[in-house]
Amino acid sequence: MKTKAIKQSGRFFLLWLAGMLLTVQAFAQEITVNGNVKDNLGETVIGASVVIKGTTNGTITDFDGNFSLKAKKGDIIVISFIGYKTQELPAAANMSVVLQDDSQLLDDVVVIGYGSVKKSDLSGSVVAIKAEEMNRGAVTSPQELLMGKVPGLSISQPDGQPGGGSTIRIRQGSSLNASNDPLIVIDGIPVVNDAAPGTPSALGTINPNDIETFTVLKDASATAIYGSRASNGVIIITTKKGTQDKLKVTYSSTYTLRNPYNRMNTMDAATYREVMTNFWGTESSVYNLLNQYPDQATDWQDEIFQNGLATDQNISVSGKAGFLPFRVSFGYNKERGTLKTSDYERYTGSISLSPKFFDEHLSVDINVKGTINNNTFADSGAVGGAAYFDPTKPVNSTDGSYNGWWQWTGTTLAGHNPLSLLYDVNNAGTTKRSLGNIQLDYKIHGLEDLRVNLNLGYDVAMTDGDNYDVPNSYRTSTNTNFPNYGGGATWHNLRRNQLLDFYLNYQKQIDAIKSHVDVTAGYSYQHFYFADLNTNRSNVMPERDTAVSGYEYNEEEQRYYSTTDYRKPYEYYLISFFARLNYNLMDRYLLTATVRRDGSSRFSEDNRWGIFPSAAVAWSIINEPFMEKTHNWLSNLKLRLGYGKTGQQEISSYYGYLGTYTTNTDPHSTYFGHQLMKPDGYNPNLKWETTTTYNVAIDYGFLNNRINGSIEFYKKDTKDLLNTVASAAGTNFNTELTANVGSMENKGVEFNVNAMAIQTKDFSWELNYNITWNDSKITQLTATPNPDYGMAVGDRQRNQVGYIPNAFYVYQQVYDQNGNPIQNALVDRNNDGSITEDDRYISDKSPVAKVYMGLSSQFIYKNWDLGFNLRASLGNYVYNGTFADNATLMNYSDQGFLSNLYADCLKTGWTAISSNEQKRSDYFLENASYLKMDNITLGYSFNNFTPAKLSGRISASVQNVFTITKYSGLDPECSAIDGSSWPRPRTFTLGLTLNF
Repeated sequence: MKTKAIKQSGRFFLLWLAGMLLTVQAFAQEITVNGNVKDNLGETVIGASVVIKGTTNGTITDFDGNFSLKAKKGDIIVISFIGYKTQELPAAANMSVVLQDDSQLLDDVVVIGYGSVKKSDLSGSVVAIKAEEMNRGAVTSPQELLMGKVPGLSISQPDGQPGGGSTIRIRQGSSLNASNDPLIVIDGIPVVNDAAPGTPSALGTINPNDIETFTVLKDASATAIYGSRASNGVIIITTKKGTQDKLKVTYSSTYTLRNPYNRMNTMDAATYREVMTNFWGTESSVYNLLNQYPDQATDWQDEIFQNGLATDQNISVSGKAGFLPFRVSFGYNKERGTLKTSDYERYTGSISLSPKFFDEHLSVDINVKGTINNNTFADSGAVGGAAYFDPTKPVNSTDGSYNGWWQWTGTTLAGHNPLSLLYDVNNAGTTKRSLGNIQLDYKIHGLEDLRVNLNLGYDVAMTDGDNYDVPNSYRTSTNTNFPNYGGGATWHNLRRNQLLDFYLNYQKQIDAIKSHVDVTAGYSYQHFYFADLNTNRSNVMPERDTAVSGYEYNEEEQRYYSTTDYRKPYEYYLISFFARLNYNLMDRYLLTATVRRDGSSRFSEDNRWGIFPSAAVAWSIINEPFMEKTHNWLSNLKLRLGYGKTGQQEISSYYGYLGTYTTNTDPHSTYFGHQLMKPDGYNPNLKWETTTTYNVAIDYGFLNNRINGSIEFYKKDTKDLLNTVASAAGTNFNTELTANVGSMENKGVEFNVNAMAIQTKDFSWELNYNITWNDSKITQLTATPNPDYGMAVGDRQRNQVGYIPNAFYVYQQVYDQNGNPIQNALVDRNNDGSITEDDRYISDKSPVAKVYMGLSSQFIYKNWDLGFNLRASLGNYVYNGTFADNATLMNYSDQGFLSNLYADCLKTGWTAISSNEQKRSDYFLENASYLKMDNITLGYSFNNFTPAKLSGRISASVQNVFTITKYSGLDPECSAIDGSSWPRPRTFTLGLTLNF
């Protein structure tokens, strides 16, 4: 026993000794690292992150640039700070670290028209941003990624329609009747802004998850390389490509709830009964109608709206297969709209191949994108219909008539049951679109400075759809041709765009004169073809003995077909020659000169060609020797000056200069049984609308571009406006025609700042802010100057010399001594004793924002991120047409039905019928300035999760968070004349991204 005890004691001693030796060895390996961090100018770097690689063990530098932490021999210390290149150094007891400037911010390559350029070499107004992965919420269309991010770029949100389009403006519009949309270029293909019918927007078929970068070209120096259609700016979209990396699979998924929380301000059933009874009395026919269903209370807005559910699923595979870099993606988006019966479904697929041949002298980019959009369209008129339909009536009929929907009868003036507007119609369409190109870029062997580039592309969209009333509905009961059966239309439309671009590019660094030369010259051909066929037909019905005027009966299909429907094809061509010179002298003095000659088939041979030149110079002041002493705090200072001309030919008529004929669709206008042809109005003198732009800008950067931005001043003068004007009697075949008449000016100031406000080891805060002021004014509307000439735009707006386009044209309201508006009392401004059209005046209240701004912020703490986007619009007014048309208690005049009341009619106290003049009073002009939080997103990122080492991110976001405004209507972000609109929902989204 004693021997055994001795042996056990010996074993214990040996284990204890081994443990002590290991512990001593471990302590011997651990060291205290003391260090100091400075930049290449010898300045202390405060707040630099110092971390042991592969761990979370770290610290930050203090006010003297010093740091201290425990490490082991062999550890790698990672030192990083915004604006400097990250360094990785072996751990040592004493470390002296010098961080070098990271000039990547200015060396980033920016995609511009027909090529690319370093950001530091830009002389024009160009903003490039990457498609955000964080803080984006549920995004259906690409333009939603740009909202509030770019100074001078205004994007109005779509309404509540799923997949709806947005209004995009760069530095406001330059035209009156021609298009004010910017040119959209996707992977080198300028796409047509005319989306095929059934498609909400030209960008509605592009999957946002496939987008790599956006480049916004704003001034003429940047846009003139596109000449035609560039007066309103250019947005270049570059999609994701294959890479040289190993295989990567990315899966992203979002699930969304859209809540239609906003409502038109009308009365509930109890309030409506009380107000109407007090006003009309208990002995009136109104009282009887109110109590036709004594206990009935229907909230028609609740009946038509629903929570919209949506999901967006995307998967992509990228990498390199042998010699072939590739990327393949597939996306599926499904949205149930907030208005019942509305539905949107989109399938997208893309393939990108990027091989290189002949020692990487030949680069080939092949991109093919395909989309299928399925839309079920809900009648947005149901929104206004629900707001004003009698809340004391039931949803369903007791006898099952009109497909079971309760309906006013005995009058054709009553509105339709809102549910009938939605369910008694079949309105759906499918759009199939394919967009692709093959681009060959060849560096000449032996002359590698010279590149030859050929780009062949196409964009084809086909839409098919039907819009038919449901038989036996109230709609069909009023159909005079096909009573109770009804009918509708079937459409088949084609949009085709073919492109050929060819250019040479020569780049040479000439060290002897400290210069860099970049010259591009090329040719562009683009053909646009459109073909629409709308066929009007009845629903299936038995043959009738009597003929239906304008229709023929098809025995096989048992339905009537219109005899006046025919295919309507249109086409036009654009042929262009262009050249550009970028010259860099000593990295200080920059010159860009561009010229483009465009020919459009929309104009006659005498006016077909337009020449659009531009020039810009820039001075990189920061690179001057006398600025060296400022480099410790000033990292960028550049002055830019630009001038250029761009063109416009986007008008509704493709053959406006030709004498053409149209088939008369009136079935009674025949000659011996044959339809007659009628001549169209035309103008053989049509020519290019031209915009001249001047731009002055300063780019700045502080603290190694930790704070950076720009301030820009611009002015645009447009002449030869493509305008709709009256033609003298007997001089043409129409009373109005398109002509080059008038001019306008547009000027503004833009400012933006981007800042990494805080960066520590675990926490960072990035802030981006931009603000734009813009002012537009019509300077001429007639061939000879006439300051008093104006043109009506609808019934409440007007174009007038000296005023903003589409200015409000209203009557002046009269108020009582207490400041309350007096109904049908308007100011007789010309003192002729009566209120006439001559008493209207042009208001100085702007229909568009004078100032708009955006603010985005991103907080990151370890693996967590929190971001939000704010947008503001200031100085814009809206004519509240909903209020104007419903501002009185008098909404009944023995017509046999009731309509709900706008709640604000109680504020006016009006009890008479409002005159047409009263409905155009300036009383209804309201300040529609607003501040909106577009979205707020919380996310968590992870790495090396599970044995598969997954990385990814989970997120939760809210969109349309809040709106601060004085506007009393549904939403201040609406058209200048606000009628009933489909309210934008509040959206809640859960998202997941996985990288394999």
